[in-house]
Amino acid sequence: MPATSANLGPGFDTLGLALGLFDDVMARVADSGLAIDVAGEGEQSVALDESHLVVRAMRSTFDRLGGQPPGLELVCANRIPHGRGLGSSSAAIVAGVLLARGLVLGGETTLTQSDALQLASEIEGHPDNVAPCLLGGMTVAWTEGDQSVHALKLAVADEISPIVLIPPYESSTAEVRRLLPPQVPFADAVFNSARSALLVAALSGATQALLEATADRLHQPYRAEAMTESAELVATLRERGVPTVISGAGPTVLALVRNTVEAELVTSASPVNWRCEQLPVHSEPAGLQRPSAGR
Repeated sequence: MPATSANLGPGFDTLGLALGLFDDVMARVADSGLAIDVAGEGEQSVALDESHLVVRAMRSTFDRLGGQPPGLELVCANRIPHGRGLGSSSAAIVAGVLLARGLVLGGETTLTQSDALQLASEIEGHPDNVAPCLLGGMTVAWTEGDQSVHALKLAVADEISPIVLIPPYESSTAEVRRLLPPQVPFADAVFNSARSALLVAALSGATQALLEATADRLHQPYRAEAMTESAELVATLRERGVPTVISGAGPTVLALVRNTVEAELVTSASPVNWRCEQLPVHSEPAGLQRPSAGR
């Protein structure tokens, strides 16, 4: 399951991008009980019981498909950092939905891709990360009045190369959401509406507009006090002409570089003890690999 970056600046709770950093998750039906093995990110902190997010997503999916198995065995190899704004929870949820669907005879027919998106969004609470995780590439996701969730997948211009700057500490999505005001000035709403539309065009090919297109007044300014180092880094890189935003709820910083000069500006600005990784856009939809016959 790929990492994802949501918002991308102005596209709050709507735009998302799948990145080439992955969690591998395996599951099988057992005779009884629940066994969970976790290696990598979160191995010392995640729950190894029914509250594990992959298990919760699997249980919800099994319920949707008509019943629970007698037992489960789950193995997780985690590479996506937790609590950094890179979609680790969405990767866990999408993994759980797809694994459970794959373990049920006829599950992929009964639970369509649209159904999987709906269920994953309900578990996560918003679709901006689960959509690119499930579909790959850049996605625009939205919710209708009846709470049905939809998403469109769009191609990203080849010259755009994401770089993530990952700090050695976490933030809580729930906590930083509490910093958002219940209302915003009308002028700021108009500003973000225009930049969100421009961003879709910029990511799709009009890359000369990418710096202006990633500007935001809707959420990043209000969250800056919770991640001052990240906010200052975003401001510094933007002053140098690099399209840079907070990834999701932070504190990871995402730069969408277009050439080697911008890439060098980003790597040279990376703080000590932060991870700086250039990741490709992951364009393939999430899927399952089944064991070959005889194994």
